[in-house]
Amino acid sequence: MDSLITAAARALAAGDLLGALKRVALRDDAPALALRGIAMAQLGDLVRAKALLRSAARAFGPNEAVARARCIVAEAEIALASRDLGWPAKTLDAARATLEAHGDRVNAAHARYLEARRLLLMGRLNEAERTLADLDPTPFPPASRAAHQLVVAGIAMRRLQTETARAALARAGQAARQASIPALIAEVESASLILNTPAARLISGGGERLLLLREVEALLASEAFVVDACRNVVRQGGTAVSLATRPVLFALARTLGEAWPGDVPRDLLLARAFGAKLADESHRARLRVEIGRLRRSLRTLADIHATTRGFRLAPRRARDVVVLARPVEDEHWAVLAFLADGESWSSSALALALGTSQRTIQRALDSLRAAGKVQSFGRARARRWLTPPVPGFTTTLLLPAPLPID
Repeated sequence: MDSLITAAARALAAGDLLGALKRVALRDDAPALALRGIAMAQLGDLVRAKALLRSAARAFGPNEAVARARCIVAEAEIALASRDLGWPAKTLDAARATLEAHGDRVNAAHARYLEARRLLLMGRLNEAERTLADLDPTPFPPASRAAHQLVVAGIAMRRLQTETARAALARAGQAARQASIPALIAEVESASLILNTPAARLISGGGERLLLLREVEALLASEAFVVDACRNVVRQGGTAVSLATRPVLFALARTLGEAWPGDVPRDLLLARAFGAKLADESHRARLRVEIGRLRRSLRTLADIHATTRGFRLAPRRARDVVVLARPVEDEHWAVLAFLADGESWSSSALALALGTSQRTIQRALDSLRAAGKVQSFGRARARRWLTPPVPGFTTTLLLPAPLPID
């Protein structure tokens, strides 16, 4: 490796992107192409960066397997940044195995971090944890240690383990400052903001207030009867009843929870559960059936009493009933939650992350665009969607994830 390549690599490692480009901008050998690709990625030109890295991988000779593997890892990082979640994981795993076989433990670990972050974005927390299980970040450089702690913090926040997340972010911040990479420091600071911004709304006694993540964690650990509209679950203490696949029952439970300790008129229940504006006897009969089903579902936590004008929720042990709602209520809240990270997403990546069809996602995006909530650029398969983050709100509770009790 010649002196210019060495100097460019050192400048790139220190975050001096323009300094790195000055040294290799006019060169088209494989190492220079790889360094230019990484620099362009950090400058935000992901399309050009991907092309440069692929050219570099082709330009490296058959005896330079480690160099080609490093290019693949860098390309995978670009795919993650551009939210291309369909990028072949097997290719990244093969590159990681090559790096480990040749003793490049740092870049092999980075490949693991990329896969863990991809799994985290898709809500596959257990798999993300298993990916990190065999990694001890202690001997790695500061940048790698920061990446490790960012993934640990992300998993903890999605599981509402705020103290674990806070400790991991503190370690990430310390490592990022040691690395002296401005972009990494900014990423840690951005992640830390989630702990100090409202994550949900608490509705109780006719009023509502905003909650931080640590307050949500404390609420779910309390003995309060919680109608959790972030996960469509009714819970108290260690007992939880999921109504995620029974939207009518959950709509009834939420309406009863918001009115507690009072009762709810039948007409309001019909409107909330069935959208019935003018109720007839068939609607009332269906309401009785659904209330019976809800009563059986919640039998270990509460009863539902009929009153003169409607129905009333009666917890068996809890002294308080609250509704935990998302900070932003929208029909397509799950799509908005992913777009709110400020990155551009393709409809195929959103479909993969949400576990639904691409056509369903496309209809949701068209609806959101008509409402002025999202915007797109590019055409056909190159089209990307984005929206600015919702000011003052974190979206941790909007993203799909296992329940804390799972």
